[in-house]
Amino acid sequence: MATERIWLDVPFAEKDAAKRAGARWDGAAKRWYAPRAGIQALDRWAAQAEIPDLLPGEQRSLGAGLFVDLVPRSCWFTNVRSCVDQRDWERLRRMITRRAGHRCEVCGAAEDPGAKMWLEAHERWTYNDATRVQRLGRLICLCGRCHMVTHFGLAQVRGREKEAYAHLMAVTGMTESEAREHVEVAFEVWFQLSRIRWTLDLSILTDAGVTVTPPPDAAGRDTVATETLGRT
Repeated sequence: MATERIWLDVPFAEKDAAKRAGARWDGAAKRWYAPRAGIQALDRWAAQAEIPDLLPGEQRSLGAGLFVDLVPRSCWFTNVRSCVDQRDWERLRRMITRRAGHRCEVCGAAEDPGAKMWLEAHERWTYNDATRVQRLGRLICLCGRCHMVTHFGLAQVRGREKEAYAHLMAVTGMTESEAREHVEVAFEVWFQLSRIRWTLDLSILTDAGVTVTPPPDAAGRDTVATETLGRT
């Protein structure tokens, strides 16, 4: 009879330390485990309860398809991953990829380590102009190429604009002129959103038991964006 795995929650940044402590990797489950009970060096990575596939208040249909989804400038580089503990992020990442069937929820691509193509989590937000609240509404699983298109401004900064345009057209069927118009409209929306200092609402995470480190206030997030871009 097969022995049930003793699963661990190991953040990517700590995988080498976990391996040295005796952890083993299950390639099918894409998760670390303890080969036997009682290895005290692995206690720090003991698995916590799984995060539910549907986060409280999450809108799974929000922001379907591939489109340029630019967050306000004051929120650049202040994402969900930067606001949660690394172990909680590992639990979130595992849930997001699992419920997506380990494929991009837009184009259907799977991870391809040989091509350095990974599955990544992206935040879909809603904006309330009256209350100036930017609410996390959904976490979606995207491949690296779809994520690059979504963050089109970052693709430009990194010299990948042509690649982003090509993928946008390939997935959506847009013509070149339609794609350029789409990007132009997206930047106009971004410009309007960036005129407001938003308060972040991450309640779909906190209501699921995920510990959130309060992000900087709006003015502080703008400073983070400026400093990070300066190092890019």
